Amino acid sequence: MYTASSSVSAPSRLQRPLQAGGGPFLDPSHAGRNTRRWPGTAGQPLSGRIDLSGPQGAQLRMAIASVHRICPEFNPVQVLRRSGRSVLLVGTTGRTTAVAKCLLDHSPVWAERFRHEIAAYRAFVRHRPPVRVPRLIAADPDNCTLVIERMPGRPAALARHPNEAPPRADVRAVLGAITRLNSWRPPAGLFDAPLDYASRIARYHELGLFTDRDRDDLQMLLHGLAQASGRQGVGQFSHGDALLSNMLIAPTGPVLVDWEHAGWYLPGYDLATLWAVMGDAPMARRQISSLAQQSGPAARDAFLVNLMLVLTREIRTYETAVQRTMREAAPVGSVQQQHGAVSSGEEQRLLLRRLHDDCALARRAVRAAVGTR
Repeated sequence: MYTASSSVSAPSRLQRPLQAGGGPFLDPSHAGRNTRRWPGTAGQPLSGRIDLSGPQGAQLRMAIASVHRICPEFNPVQVLRRSGRSVLLVGTTGRTTAVAKCLLDHSPVWAERFRHEIAAYRAFVRHRPPVRVPRLIAADPDNCTLVIERMPGRPAALARHPNEAPPRADVRAVLGAITRLNSWRPPAGLFDAPLDYASRIARYHELGLFTDRDRDDLQMLLHGLAQASGRQGVGQFSHGDALLSNMLIAPTGPVLVDWEHAGWYLPGYDLATLWAVMGDAPMARRQISSLAQQSGPAARDAFLVNLMLVLTREIRTYETAVQRTMREAAPVGSVQQQHGAVSSGEEQRLLLRRLHDDCALARRAVRAAVGTR
């Protein structure tokens, strides 16, 4: 929510051979160190202006008006992020620095996600999770507008798939926060189960993303997990989108933002998400794999089911991104624009190849787990 990334934007990646690897089941490869700084962290003065001219300015005026309806004292200062779906404004409310999020695409799917995020922040007012989250200032689920405090810190990564490993201290802090969150048991009825595992597996199979054996193996693991827990699909409270870009590293500990997917998942969903996006952090992947398996075979199986679904989702997302980039590389526009589109497409293809390698590794781990049942 605080970062300028989107689910289909191409991360910048180093052009080097991609390998796969990991832990007892998943052995990662590549290491590096992320030294990039977040340009807009708290502690730095707010500056700049908001351009309200043209068609985009009209959109911003509507967004600001919707914020003022629920928070009249909000004074917008900067556009923190803008996409086709939403806009983030940073400003002040009295002496407090705040972030306002307004949905631009009010299609049913995105509106429902936005309302889910508002519901999560409202739930956190009375039932605080064991991790730091921004304080809710105002919200309007009907108009899909949210105002929260701006928390200090820098994102653990700027891209969805960082091309360098984060510092070890950041990894420890992130994994500690996720472990605490996953152990939290909020009151019944506050959160639902956002992911229907059986339906998602069937859908990916229909789309040709899963083979018959993939489907059968995952269904077998799901069946075993359902017998073990007694309630399929409900087991562990999770953030649901535990990307490094959704975690701010602050002196007092990590801050988690973007709660639109929060709810009950099979154990290990957040760990699977972190594993999937840390392709260049082998030590972190080993830690994640170890954490996912330390509670026994059932936890391992749940992690592997989650990992297959997360990796397949990422593959589908970036295949769509590559196709779109190739269309943009058609012989229209300037030579510089064409070159930029081709370069972006190559970076996306490199990432896509790594994701396919990771998925093949996870598939082998799933088959090995099925063989032990």
